[in-house]
Amino acid sequence: MSWPVIQSASSLISQATTRVRRYILTGAPGAGKTAILRELRARGWAVVDEAATDVIAREQARGVDEPWTDGEFINKIAALQRHRQQQPVSTGAAAQFYDRSPWCTLALARYLRLPVTSTLADEMARVTDEKIYQRTVFFVRPLGFIVPSAARRISYRDALEFEAVHEAVYQAHGFDLVDVVADEVEQRVALIEAKLASEL
Repeated sequence: MSWPVIQSASSLISQATTRVRRYILTGAPGAGKTAILRELRARGWAVVDEAATDVIAREQARGVDEPWTDGEFINKIAALQRHRQQQPVSTGAAAQFYDRSPWCTLALARYLRLPVTSTLADEMARVTDEKIYQRTVFFVRPLGFIVPSAARRISYRDALEFEAVHEAVYQAHGFDLVDVVADEVEQRVALIEAKLASEL
């Protein structure tokens, strides 16, 4: 007599969450991603916050003024990205937006001339093998200026250089970039939602 195969709860959860389309928003620092994601969240879309900013804020709260000089900086970001990506998605969500991804962390490592750690390499391999993210990536273009913050100590010129590193990384890994040009937040969100409507 053969018994029916009973799937584990984790397997069932995994199957449920893989049906959600996960989209990455990336771009230069200060380009307006946070404002766009805030508006998407207000419209009912599932949003995952940026890991790097939170790692920096957490470390600065502990008295570390420049966390990006810590040898574990890249690992901490990659680990937090993995933790957040593996959290359950809200019931009924058709799409989920991510404020950056492990490929952004790769771009950050290259920009800071830091090594690509095994933690980051493993996470990139995992999300690639599991096809976590859609190939469509929303690339938020600069606004023409940058507002400094505790976590964003970068000039506009350097932000453009950082943007170029991001663009090169995503293109090298085969993503299709959709330009979200400088505009009012509502117009930028409308562009994203129109692209989504064509894919969902």
